[in-house]
Amino acid sequence: MNSKLILHIDENHPLLIKGLERLEYENHIAYTTPLEDVLKLLPKYSGIVIRSRFPIDNNFIDCATNLKFIARVGAGLENIDMAYAQSKKIALIAAPEGNRNAVGEHVLGMLLSLMNKLRQAHTSIQKGAWLREGHRGIELEGKTVGIIGYGNTGKSFAKKLFGFEVEVICYDIKAGVGDQNAKQVSLEELQDRAQVISLHIPQTTETNGMIDKNFIDRVKNPFWFLNSARGKAVRTTDLVEGLRSKKILGAALDVLEYESSSFHSIFGAKNRPETLDYLLNSDAVLLSPHVAGWTFESHIKLAQTIVDKVAALNL
Repeated sequence: MNSKLILHIDENHPLLIKGLERLEYENHIAYTTPLEDVLKLLPKYSGIVIRSRFPIDNNFIDCATNLKFIARVGAGLENIDMAYAQSKKIALIAAPEGNRNAVGEHVLGMLLSLMNKLRQAHTSIQKGAWLREGHRGIELEGKTVGIIGYGNTGKSFAKKLFGFEVEVICYDIKAGVGDQNAKQVSLEELQDRAQVISLHIPQTTETNGMIDKNFIDRVKNPFWFLNSARGKAVRTTDLVEGLRSKKILGAALDVLEYESSSFHSIFGAKNRPETLDYLLNSDAVLLSPHVAGWTFESHIKLAQTIVDKVAALNL
């Protein structure tokens, strides 16, 4: 059996396949192949490359009897049963380095747009209004920015804040991750001091619902809230309550609780939640469709990161 066969379940930048070919892998495409057919194909492959089309659960892994690695072209591995895969000695590869710059830039752009009411100003001018006082902005300078999760994207955002004359603090479950761009503090200290809070955490059982009423009430100052991580980290009902009470001054959200596990449209579900309607219509909310890490440049960087990590496996 060929030990260098890779099945590509999701489409990615062509650089990925070309790079793997240079490593002498044979690449097979299954971009539109239904799951039941993919499961039948799996025993042939030593590697699979995915994004988010299918959950990689126990059944999937059991069908892949010769699998040596799973490579996800993205930052997180939450659609993989990681413990089960590792128990089968399957290497897991992600590429958070590939889109960290894109996320950092996107979050900074959303924050500045939100604080300066750029979307509202643009739409009001389109409607023939010229409301200068109504679109008076708030400056970032002098604020304390709290970053929750200080890995690749958190560090990128902190780096982008350099030069804005803000104080940047960070919280992470890992000790010793602070650097010249952010001082590491306890979560309690971050809640006491932050005026802007940005999430950069993975989706885990511990982080699901982390931003809830208790968290929001514990934050001392009214604050601006940014989420470019995972939608399920936030209880939207509590977020909306915070916006209505003005405890949350504004929210820039690239991800939403209502997204599917494959991060597809929020508009497919019937009986749309009232809280989603609030987010869609509030002037204090800025939304983007899970694209913070979705730039032309990151498309290339993500692919190259996977190639480099597969090469490092030395299979």
